[in-house]
This record gives sequence, C-alpha cells and structure tokens, in this order.
Amino acid sequence: MKQTPQQALCHWFERNARDLPWRRRPTPYRVWVSEIMLQQTRVEAVRDKFVAFLRRFPTARALAEAPIEQVLQAWSGLGYYRRARMLHTASRQVVARHSGRVPRDRAALLALPGIGRYTAGAVLSIAFNQMEPIVDGNIERVFARMHRIAVPKRGTKVWTLAEQWVRDGGQQGLAPADLNQSLMELGATVCTPRNPRCGDCPCAASCAAFKAGSVSHYPAPARRKKKQRLRYLVLAVRDGAGRVLMRRRNEGDNTSVLPAGLWELPHAAWADDQPPPTVSALGGRIEAVGQPVTVRHSIMEFDVQLAVQAAVVVGSVRGRWFTERAAENAAIASATRKALAACRRLSAG
Repeated sequence: MKQTPQQALCHWFERNARDLPWRRRPTPYRVWVSEIMLQQTRVEAVRDKFVAFLRRFPTARALAEAPIEQVLQAWSGLGYYRRARMLHTASRQVVARHSGRVPRDRAALLALPGIGRYTAGAVLSIAFNQMEPIVDGNIERVFARMHRIAVPKRGTKVWTLAEQWVRDGGQQGLAPADLNQSLMELGATVCTPRNPRCGDCPCAASCAAFKAGSVSHYPAPARRKKKQRLRYLVLAVRDGAGRVLMRRRNEGDNTSVLPAGLWELPHAAWADDQPPPTVSALGGRIEAVGQPVTVRHSIMEFDVQLAVQAAVVVGSVRGRWFTERAAENAAIASATRKALAACRRLSAG
C-alpha cells in the first residue's frame, strides 16, 4: 500500500532524526526552554547552552527563584536577551498560577510572556502530544514548496495546511509530536533554503515544486533591507594586575544598541561625520595606549563596528574590575565577547 506523505515523513524521521538534547526527554519545561532558545538561533549554538542551562535551572521553579543576572549569565552567547527576560518572567507566572507546572491548556500557555502561537503549538504537540499545528521558518518553506506558494503568510494558508497535516496524520494513527518534529527536521536538514537535497526527501512524490522542477523558486526570496551602520569606541581598560574594567547598564537604559542589564566594556557611539569621542569622555582618568583594533558585529538591523582601544587607568574610575576568566563567564553580550577577544590581542601585542 502506498504511504501517505505523513507516513513517509514520520518513518524517515524515525531513521534520520538528529540526536538533540531536548529530544531525549521532552518534558514540557525542557521543550519550552528549547523552543525559546532556538528562536532566531542555530541549533549548534543552542546544544551546549541548553544542557548547561538545564543543569543550572532544572525546573520552572528553579528558574523563577534565580536572580535575573544569573539567568542572563547562563543565556550569554545566545543573543536576543529579551527572550531570556520573558522566559524568566513567565517561569515566575508558572509558579504563581500553575504551581510550577507548565500548563497543558492552550489559552494558559498563550497568556505567558514570550509564548505565541508557534511556541504554544510546539509545547502542546511535542510534550503533551496534542493535535496542535506549528509553523516556523522551516515548515513554512516545506509547505511553500509542496504546494507552490511563492509568498507564504504564516497567518493564513500555511497555518491551514499545518492544521490539515496534523489532523490527517492523527487519523492515520501518527503522533502529533512526530508529525511536527519531522516537518521541522525535513526543513532543517533536507528542504534547506539553498541546495535542497530533493533526492533524499521522503515527500518528493508529493511536492508540487519538485514535480515542476521549480524548487528553487519557492518561497520567493525576501528583499533584504540594508543594515544601518553604527560605530562605537570601546575601551579595553586594564589595571596593574591585568584585570579589565567593565560596567553594567541598568535595565531599560537604551543609550546603546547593546542589550542593557549586562556587563560591558565602557563605550560610546559616534556618527560617520563626527570624530570619535575622546577616551576621557567615557568617565574616569584613563589614557589610551597604541592604536585601536576594529571588530565588526551584526545586531538585528544594525552593522556594528567596534573600535576597541587599549587604555590604562591613571586615577579613579567607575566600574568593576574583572579577571579575563571572570569577564568571559559574566553575563555579557556576543559583541562584548568579541571586544574582549580583541582586548586580549591588544594586551598580547
């Protein structure tokens, strides 16, 4: 008997699924944390972070009871720190409203900060095996090619297709967890944005774009916006013991494109048509040493250029002194991590 697309894909998933830490024991809390971490972040960047985060905060209650700085420290390197803050806030609501258990009710999940239609569907289908659809970028691409949809819109047709996929698969006795995860896996490993491996696809016989020889046309590429350039002077200030000076901006302080609430090197922005700010303008009695090293970093719609300047302190300064090891283990953004690496190069030179 000929297999349905759902059956073919689930059988393929059973044989080819990647061994990911959140799949080994898909409890509601673990699924929730993994889905928040994976938003706009590569799987390889999340693997080790997920394991370490769960070791440190094994339950929603443990996460809720932790200070936000510890949560941000554990999140360091994943970027988009607003996700960590909302996860922390949501964990406190889970404790207060649901006795520390991630709710299995769709409306209750959607009421939590940071949980939208996709994340709720992922938790309900993967952890609770409920017949809930999900649509992320990978699934959107799979359905766009299977049904030749040039400009898929997640709020309309693609979600309808996802609902039908889960409903039909359920009637065939297939688990919602497998139906949804197999779609995500297909988009991540076979039906990729560029150079898809259609010869390895278990759904090729059901793919309209493959039959028409036009897979590369779907979905139509989105027009990329030109990134805005930002420039910062960043000070790598060291004391006599080789420690580096860092400061922490308060939550809600938006004077920098770097995320607030994290430890960072002293820095200030300047426009292309202006000279860079003076070292002394960054506070305290500091003197520059040598020439700066330029570091580039991308943050959302910004192309950030960091001019990392070595400096020494010659008087009182505001901030806290960190050893290199302590600085690397602090709650810092990826841009600060790059600047610290440049700081090490400056000190070595």
